[in-house]
Amino acid sequence: MLKAGVLGAGHLGKIHLKLLNQSLKYELVGFYDANKEASEKIVQEFGYKSFQSMEALIDACDIVDVVTPTIYHFDCAKKVIEAGKHLFIEKPITNTVEEAETIRELAKKHKVKGQVGQVERFNPAFSAVNHQISNPMFIEAHRLAEFNPRGTDVSVVLDLMIHDIDAILSVVKSDVKTVTASGVSVISETPDIANARIEFENGCVANLTASRISMKNMRKARFFQKDAYISVDFLEKKCEVVKMKDAPKNPDDFAMILTNAEGIKKQIYFDNPTVDPNNAILDELETFADAINNNTTPIVSLSQGTEALRVAMQVIENFKII
Repeated sequence: MLKAGVLGAGHLGKIHLKLLNQSLKYELVGFYDANKEASEKIVQEFGYKSFQSMEALIDACDIVDVVTPTIYHFDCAKKVIEAGKHLFIEKPITNTVEEAETIRELAKKHKVKGQVGQVERFNPAFSAVNHQISNPMFIEAHRLAEFNPRGTDVSVVLDLMIHDIDAILSVVKSDVKTVTASGVSVISETPDIANARIEFENGCVANLTASRISMKNMRKARFFQKDAYISVDFLEKKCEVVKMKDAPKNPDDFAMILTNAEGIKKQIYFDNPTVDPNNAILDELETFADAINNNTTPIVSLSQGTEALRVAMQVIENFKII
């Protein structure tokens, strides 16, 4: 069991504490949070050990889980890595691409592993179909959330859209060519609604929309590729796979047959995989333990976290504010 500690014990930090404490792959040694009053409440309620300093917690751990506000990610991660400890860090990896690249290089130098908390990669609906997303040429994603002041310390792109950016980068095997974007500020000082169009070198186009002032929650993505349509509902944890193949000469009575303009007949069939329920946060934490113990690359590496941030920053830099 790897000795794990948590930096930052806010809403998400408390979830990580609970799951690390439950996991058979970790021994939770405790946490550090600069808010002494909040720390004391957590100690009294859950019995977790509160450390008096960040350095003391890091010294007691094999792996440190950074769940602080994003502005503190770089300083915390730097201390963790330079102490020779493995790093799990919530998304976005850091506040700037330059900071992310520094963290990535430091991890190589100190020979420690790092994973970024892009939890949607572990969503069971996405896990059930991502191996079938082979060469998507058009992608559409909508991530809408009801207003929550807790997320407004960062742009809606870094808070919400980055989930879809990371998922898309994991299945599109091509470099980004161009990014165009627009955003609308309604409540916050930065855009609360954003739309981005990402074009890849191979011709794939991704159209992403994110909002944090919606009347309802929605987290859906659709992937279109040759002879297949794949949809993922990250919120409802459902997926749908619709495929087409050349129609047989003598289809049965229930076969769905389409004929295109050239007279070619295609049969439509559904190939919906089973979605196995899971706890995505627990899975991302435990697969990181596996990567450390087996000396393999984490599922969401520091490099991938950096690239997701790089594209997210391109979206922000190309904003046409409305």
